[in-house]
Amino acid sequence: MSFTGKYELQHQENFEPFMRALGLPEDQIQKGKDLKSISEIVQDGKNFTVTVTTGSKVMKNQFTIGEESEIEMLNGEKVKAVVQLEGNNKLVTQVKGMKSVTELNGDTITYTMTMGDLTLKRVSKRI
Repeated sequence: MSFTGKYELQHQENFEPFMRALGLPEDQIQKGKDLKSISEIVQDGKNFTVTVTTGSKVMKNQFTIGEESEIEMLNGEKVKAVVQLEGNNKLVTQVKGMKSVTELNGDTITYTMTMGDLTLKRVSKRI
């Protein structure tokens, strides 16, 4: 199953409390919560390029399944992480006490990030 495509954010749960827990300033949280977010994923075998555009902010991450890569987190911090593929439709990584799961089902991508007992869930549809 290929992740390649453009996806538009449809809805999200727990955005504000999760961003506060990441340490984002309140003004950035308020600005970011209602902005349209487009994710573009390009998959070439085990190599991925993920570009997320939210308003004027563009975050681009490149990684290879099973290899350590530098990933930019939602708060702008760059960290080393290894992304694994579970089955043929789930990208999973653990970074700084957080578990991130990106799951593709048909034309829908569900992105779930868990830190302690707090979970951010974002659902995007292919456009």
